Amino acid sequence: MRIFSSRQKRSWYDAFALLWIVIMGLQWVSYTEPVWFQQTTALVAVTLISVAICEMVIPFRTSIRMFFKLILIGFILYYVLSYYGIFIPNGTLSENLTAFIASLNPYVWFAICTWVMMECIIRLITDARKVLMFLGLNIVALGILDSFTPAVLWKEVAWTVFAGMAWLVCLHLRSFQVKYPLGWKRLRRNPFKIVANVIVIFSLIIVAGVNMPIVPPILTDPYTAWVKYRGDIIPTNFSSTGENGNFTNSESGYSREDNQLGGGFNYDYSPVMSINTTDRSYWRGETRDEYSGTGWQEPSSSRRSFDDADLRSELNNDGAATRGNTKEVTQSVTMLNDKVYPVLFGAYAINEVVSVDGESEANTLLWKSEQAELHWDGSRDTPFPKTYTIQSEVPLIPVDTIKAKTYEELYGTDEVNSDYLQIPNRFPERVTELAKEITATSEYPYEKVSLLQNYLTTNFSYTNNPDLSLKQSNDFVDSFLFEIKEGYCDYFSTSLVMMARSLDIPARWVKGYAPGQADFAEDAAFSQINGEMSSMSYVVTNADAHSWAEVYFGEEYGWVPVEATPGFNMPLLTSAEDADPEETPEEEEEVQPEETPEPITDEKDAAFTVSPIIGWTAVSVLILWAGYIIWRNRYMLHFYVLRLRLGKPLTPDQKVVVETERWIRMVRRKGLRREQHETLRESIARWEQEVPVVAAELSELLRQFEMARYSPDHVQENAWQEVQDIAGQMKKRLKSARV
Repeated sequence: MRIFSSRQKRSWYDAFALLWIVIMGLQWVSYTEPVWFQQTTALVAVTLISVAICEMVIPFRTSIRMFFKLILIGFILYYVLSYYGIFIPNGTLSENLTAFIASLNPYVWFAICTWVMMECIIRLITDARKVLMFLGLNIVALGILDSFTPAVLWKEVAWTVFAGMAWLVCLHLRSFQVKYPLGWKRLRRNPFKIVANVIVIFSLIIVAGVNMPIVPPILTDPYTAWVKYRGDIIPTNFSSTGENGNFTNSESGYSREDNQLGGGFNYDYSPVMSINTTDRSYWRGETRDEYSGTGWQEPSSSRRSFDDADLRSELNNDGAATRGNTKEVTQSVTMLNDKVYPVLFGAYAINEVVSVDGESEANTLLWKSEQAELHWDGSRDTPFPKTYTIQSEVPLIPVDTIKAKTYEELYGTDEVNSDYLQIPNRFPERVTELAKEITATSEYPYEKVSLLQNYLTTNFSYTNNPDLSLKQSNDFVDSFLFEIKEGYCDYFSTSLVMMARSLDIPARWVKGYAPGQADFAEDAAFSQINGEMSSMSYVVTNADAHSWAEVYFGEEYGWVPVEATPGFNMPLLTSAEDADPEETPEEEEEVQPEETPEPITDEKDAAFTVSPIIGWTAVSVLILWAGYIIWRNRYMLHFYVLRLRLGKPLTPDQKVVVETERWIRMVRRKGLRREQHETLRESIARWEQEVPVVAAELSELLRQFEMARYSPDHVQENAWQEVQDIAGQMKKRLKSARV
């Protein structure tokens, strides 16, 4: 009990310090989430939180707590590995134990490293200087990773700064508690003052940070200076997609990061895959629905809902048209490089997986029905398939019918998924106004989209190296439409999606590959039936990486692909008439590398915006705080107003008289009225008889008033505050007295 009691005396600081450490640790888990397997991310996060809780709740000495933590980590490993199917207990106890031990590598090392780091932080970071050093190292490390990797880590940096500041506040209060125990006891009687002051300070920082102007850097950072000195190409962003590579003037190809669109690229014609298909198509990969202002956000883990994709079983397509007007398209894909992709590519919408690497069974595929994405499960430690055959049910679009449908006819009274109407809080109004102006001549959603498509393809030019020196706006779409006015597929497709959304038309962004080039080689797989081509082989290269838009036209028609990039033709199938054979999309002429534009320094800054809820909460706190300060100093403000009226400051005796008039008004509301013919002394003598419970306070107030009236030289400067205190006590007594 003595051990438990001693720990409880400092438990409040331990709890808060561990909370801030966990928050800072989770930011690193957030950074590694796209890189690690899901089971590794879950293992590290659960270990981090569990070690902190164990450190707090177990009231024994260090060696005993270490023993409990070791047992806890064993249970965590058992639960996580069994939950994710790494270890499946299905035998005797000894067999399960042997299988469990065999499956520990390498996960046990992640758990142990997390535990060891937590123990080191808990025991080494003990004073303000070390906290500042630890905080600074985390911020510098996250900043470097944000600058020189595809990750966008401003949110993680913000949370780290918040946790570090909160840790310093708790440490300061802990030091005050140790040095001044009596003062701490007084503070504990009114904890609201401590909490309120901390909240006000944090709110000031948030409001100041949100409204801080964006200032370009004065000095060139060492990395950029070194690259310029060597004459290398400096990347302007780390996450372009489609034809545009990840860096300015980098090679084209399929991107894994879409939150920082823009920059430029060089064409890379290295082969990706060959596709033998019955119909030419765009080869669809992934979709994105959350626009950040600089690009498209990766779906959070809570929105990643997958089903197992069993071979030769029909896949559920939530977004496909429900009337069944489709054409069956079979594609046999052969990968021509060794890269690993997150999805298997195919025509929209994939309906069945026939085979993978020639096998009729596979457990490495996951199906995301709402987005119609066929994902490869990399956590299975299975190589990415070299060959696969899939079957798609490509919608036949009834253009003549759909273009005459009104908004109510397409969407009815059903609520449209808000994910496909999402617009950032700071989305420029002029983009919405432009969309309305372009579509003002039509009332039908399909025609509105057609007008937007025509506007983009006819008023903007295609280039793989847009002039970024014209960029002023922080918003990617806004800068393209009004400033740069040239670009490649990401510019056009993103603009079409966001302008459609601004008109309340559901849309999403899609990335994948254009059809590629027909392969007329002697060994190419194609066949003819009755003199007509029944299948054809296409070779797809990195230069064919592409992005486009998909617009939702209600349950009856589903998602319809829309091409907005000049020079590209979407091979759509229509039910009104047979689709004309499309020509190969005209290939953009390779452009010689131009002088690299200066990096845009504010693009990543714009990727992180403080939630409006946090911003408005901080503003509300400051307003309440200002109101409290005014209320607390209301008497001083009253004296200041009187000073303005009199033209000079009030003397101490005048302040006492003012306060006397105030408490006389107060007792009048309580029923103690002063008659016109009575002096104040006579009134008080009568009140003392009527309400004897406040006789002492009335007598003292009378003494203060008479001294101020007849002996002003003897009135002290703070006498008016004494009158206030006495009047306050009298007010409390009058509440319980019957007047």
